[in-house]
Amino acid sequence: MRYSKLIVALVILLNTGFTGAVLYTFLRVSSEPTTLIAAWFAFTTGELWLLSGITREKVRRDADSRDQPPI
Repeated sequence: MRYSKLIVALVILLNTGFTGAVLYTFLRVSSEPTTLIAAWFAFTTGELWLLSGITREKVRRDADSRDQPPI
C-alpha cells in the first residue's frame, strides 16, 4: 500500500509539472501540443486505473483469507 501512495503522489506531481510546462510552451509559442496532452493524461489515467485494480484485488484477497477458517 505504501508504494501505491508514493506512485499516486508522483503522478500528481508529474501531471502538475507537465501542465506547467505546457502552459509555458503555449505562452512562448502560442500553440498547444494537443496530441501530446491527450497521450500524457491517457497514460497517467491508465496507470492510476491499473494501480487501483491491483489495490482492489489485494483488498479482496485479504478479506477472503480472513473469512476462511484456518486449516
